[in-house]
Amino acid sequence: MSDAQPITGLRPEQVAPYVFLCGDPGRVEAISAGWSDAREVASVREFRFVTGSLDGVRLTAASTGVGAPGTAIVVEELAKLGAHTLLRVGNSGGLAPDLEPGDLVVSTGAVRDDGTSRSYVAPEYPAVAHHALVGALLAAAQRKGARCRAGITWSLDGFYARNAMLGADGALVSMSFEGYWTRAAAERIPDMRAARVQNCEMESGVLLTLAGLFGLRAGCICVVSDRVPWAGPSEFDFDRNMARCIEVATDAMLHLAKSG
Repeated sequence: MSDAQPITGLRPEQVAPYVFLCGDPGRVEAISAGWSDAREVASVREFRFVTGSLDGVRLTAASTGVGAPGTAIVVEELAKLGAHTLLRVGNSGGLAPDLEPGDLVVSTGAVRDDGTSRSYVAPEYPAVAHHALVGALLAAAQRKGARCRAGITWSLDGFYARNAMLGADGALVSMSFEGYWTRAAAERIPDMRAARVQNCEMESGVLLTLAGLFGLRAGCICVVSDRVPWAGPSEFDFDRNMARCIEVATDAMLHLAKSG
């Protein structure tokens, strides 16, 4: 009987214990640049995996695609193959008023505004980052001189249904087709800001939930690629300071791996 995973086709020997996760398959190459013996071990749909080593630590970089369902598939299959430490490196929208594009946010926990994590466990179950990863990321950011903070992340499902732009009169305007929006959605952004939520993205909630359920160590560090509400396309930059984010994440992972 094959020991390959059903979705990705991955086998145990192809996955390292320490894994970087990202949404964009193209970012896998940026994360793994400079690794020794780096090779692509799988590429299926939006899921791309590269395994290699750096400073004597065996590492894997994996893409999850956009959102919680793909992330859950990748986390499930990596866990079954022996991965135990998962670190998401991604983009996010800034909610805190003093966050600027290019700043880094380390998630201490996530608001679970997604459907996938609820298919695993009741919504009252917390999505909490592992303390060792939070500490390692903040220490790495300090060593690298990066603007970084820790806090709660809003992890959502609907990119357009939950996001908004500023209208000419300063009011929030839906980003969805033909301006579709519900009253609850319109109130969600100020509610999250009032609750001191730092940023929003689409994967941390399910990642941290599954890590808690499966006994894994997981964390999340994101670049603020835009502010919420969105000021417009000219302000949206996926790559702004992403190299610094990867640098901080790599430094943190190596320190954590070497400390045991």
